Amino acid sequence: MSESTGESASYRAAGVDVAEGRRAVERMAAAVTATHGPEVIGRFGSFAGLFALGQGYHDPVLVCGADGVGTKVEIARAAGIWNTVGIDLVAMCVNDILCHGAEPKLFLDYIAVDALNADQVADLVEGVAEGCQQCECTLLGGETAEMPGVYRPGRFDMAGFAMGVAERDQLITGELLAPGQVLIGFASSGVHSNGFSLVRHLFPELEESSTDPAVQAQQRRFLQPTRIYHSLLQRVRKQVVITGLAHITGGGWEENIPRMAGAQHDGLVISPDRSAVPVPALFQDIARRGVAEEEMYRTFNMGVGLVAACDRKDVATVVALAEEEEIAAWPMGEVLPR
Repeated sequence: MSESTGESASYRAAGVDVAEGRRAVERMAAAVTATHGPEVIGRFGSFAGLFALGQGYHDPVLVCGADGVGTKVEIARAAGIWNTVGIDLVAMCVNDILCHGAEPKLFLDYIAVDALNADQVADLVEGVAEGCQQCECTLLGGETAEMPGVYRPGRFDMAGFAMGVAERDQLITGELLAPGQVLIGFASSGVHSNGFSLVRHLFPELEESSTDPAVQAQQRRFLQPTRIYHSLLQRVRKQVVITGLAHITGGGWEENIPRMAGAQHDGLVISPDRSAVPVPALFQDIARRGVAEEEMYRTFNMGVGLVAACDRKDVATVVALAEEEEIAAWPMGEVLPR
């Protein structure tokens, strides 16, 4: 037997506060259940979430994605702003599955912390719920893990898992891409949730809690949540055949735009035109700290969060629908034969 320390051993003494975990669940319950519709079976707090897909599908395909927010969480921690990164988490997963024509159905989250603070975790989950509301998606469940010794004091991380549904004949796979089609870029809301290791390297002041209004304003600027393109794509796809979609995440324009073609289109070149899209001031500020143009387009979205391909005759319709959603859009290149 080990030698007694003179103190009663407990889970709380080891760094895990079960009571605070219960309080976090109580705090987040209203936000989570606000995303529930009649498809949800059972009650909040069960061991697993139950979701009825329903009978309204002919040949449904499940489309799933998982992602995180990356080191953007470090700026959220320093600023003490928790709810925006919850929206980011949903956006990063849902925008990916939207690229294949899926209708978002349910979302799961995972939050890991060094020591549980019920109010902080509830704010994080309320942000996730807000993101789910934006894309008409059910926040079906999740997990909060208290991991003392794994995370440094005050640190946390998040992961998300989205599931959507598409009819097989409505999937966007790149098979319909053809030479002569036009690329259309839809504006991002900022840096979104990629490239933050470089941002933090260039702007070290963002990682410090500060009472300086200028630093706080800069933190809020970089914490602007990732735009979710669900509403826009719903409207566009009712009027136009979209032949390819690319979510501009890690790897920037260089890696993500060609991905819309898929492996089956080695005979095509997806050719974006940088000069067609004005570079927002935020990205100009980043570049001024010593980042070359090629590195900027390899790392950041450069003001374009989503790129679609369609026939040339449909470009004006797509741009007009984006403007009605208050999202700027630009024709920005074309599909070419290799």
